[in-house]
Amino acid sequence: MIKVGDTLPAATLMEYVEVEGGGCSIGPNPVDVTKSSKGKTIALFALPGAFTPTCSAKHVPGYVAHYDAFKAAGVDEIWCASVNDAFVMGAWARDQKTGYKVRMLADGSAAFAQATGLTLDLSSKGMGLRSNRYSMLVKDGKVVTLNVEAPGKFEVSDAATLLAQAKAV
Repeated sequence: MIKVGDTLPAATLMEYVEVEGGGCSIGPNPVDVTKSSKGKTIALFALPGAFTPTCSAKHVPGYVAHYDAFKAAGVDEIWCASVNDAFVMGAWARDQKTGYKVRMLADGSAAFAQATGLTLDLSSKGMGLRSNRYSMLVKDGKVVTLNVEAPGKFEVSDAATLLAQAKAV
């Protein structure tokens, strides 16, 4: 399992882009984790699935609501990663009104989740292999803080916890 001090795994996530620009075309675009995290401070949180109850009601809205405070604490970008395809993440971004505040990144094959060692097997619920619920502060590609939830919990990966950590480092 990834831990504080480790470098994020080399992986490619996908991001659905609504408006062409900045070198991105409309539709799914690859996001190279290594290149995209270089020289940046990123508040990264991951969750089991788009449109699921806790993820939609608490996890994503907390990060959207705290966007300005994260920026004031020196965070360049907020990333949400989930084992879903880019089209689902794009639809969820519209539903959650994430706009420019949270990058909704698809880990369609769970390659990133597996590389971090933070997977959750939800096969018994018909969802297959998913990402565990967690948050981390990443600086220049290295994990500075890591908050991994126990199965079925939402206690340490919330926006307020990661924001307090961002302010402290």
